[in-house]
Amino acid sequence: MTSTPPSLPASGPSASGSLTIDLGALARNWRAAHEASGTARASAVIKADGYGLGAVEVARTLAEAGCRDFFVALPSEGVAVRSVAPDAAIYVLNGPMAGHVDAMADAGLIPVLNGPEQLALWALAGDRHGRPLAASVMLDTGMNRLGFDEAALDALAPDALHGIDLRLVLSHLACADDPSADMNIVQRARFNRMRSRLPDVEASLCNSAGIFLGPDYHYELTRPGVCLYGGSPFIAEPAPFHHVVTVGAEVVQLRQVPAGETIGYGATFTAASDMRTATIAAGYADGIFRAAGNRGFAAINGVRVPYVGRVSMDLVVLDVTALPDGAIRPGDQAEVLGPTISVDDLAQASGTIGYEVLTSLGSRYERRYIAADFSQF
Repeated sequence: MTSTPPSLPASGPSASGSLTIDLGALARNWRAAHEASGTARASAVIKADGYGLGAVEVARTLAEAGCRDFFVALPSEGVAVRSVAPDAAIYVLNGPMAGHVDAMADAGLIPVLNGPEQLALWALAGDRHGRPLAASVMLDTGMNRLGFDEAALDALAPDALHGIDLRLVLSHLACADDPSADMNIVQRARFNRMRSRLPDVEASLCNSAGIFLGPDYHYELTRPGVCLYGGSPFIAEPAPFHHVVTVGAEVVQLRQVPAGETIGYGATFTAASDMRTATIAAGYADGIFRAAGNRGFAAINGVRVPYVGRVSMDLVVLDVTALPDGAIRPGDQAEVLGPTISVDDLAQASGTIGYEVLTSLGSRYERRYIAADFSQF
């Protein structure tokens, strides 16, 4: 007789830790970006599953906050967002993709046309659907990544946009996080010159950081992204926004480590004196980058405690010597991200940016959403 093995819940005790998303803080950050956009309206960039936080929940909240324009990267993301934002303008940054064109048209998605091939593909889709389909055009003003450069724009036939319902012309700033960069001025001048060759429609140039370059960069639509999720859009400056994400990891074990002993893979840390450590149940499989070993910090009861040794796949060791005896026990949670340890703190320790931290948070956390209370706005 065979027995059925016991099953574990998908979250709770089997989770590596907790990931809490404050949707009220998210909505406040969008409204702050909208106000900073002056006479322009703010959209919301929610690609990569809402920067890893759940695009559907993010879009639902921001639509209720007043957002009417969303940017995603892929058609599948746009279809998911359409389910909770039926009246929104949803732009697909990577453009129409073969095999997804008709589904995009049926969902009312607006592709960003990044070159002549995509323009032709979308125009043909319009012919099949018997109507001009809404689209936007990306102008390459210096990123050299996607979009029409000046030569490609000049090469367009006079009737190239026939059958296209052009809604928006946009470009993307390469150095907006550095307000002193001359590249910002160069790109704005190119953008003005290039868009004058297209029909007079709404324009969009700036991302989160670009909003703070001033009204000359705002045009009709701004595209805040990382600032909505509590990350800083600036180089080496703290984020002037509410923190949205709190990540906690359970303390698995407390240890006494004698002077001279080493900690972790590669023995990269040696205790200079007797110390107390706490090992937490999260690692690089959960978005704590291996590069943060011996550089990062967690927090316990609001006190920052350093990582010691390398970050493992599932574990990080913390130096808790500075905490009073009894301040922490196995089963308690350490703050990996939150009010004490910002997204940008972890990014700096990892040699990366807040965008990568947010989009790398693993699937093993128990997720919890704190609903926005719009009566308090």
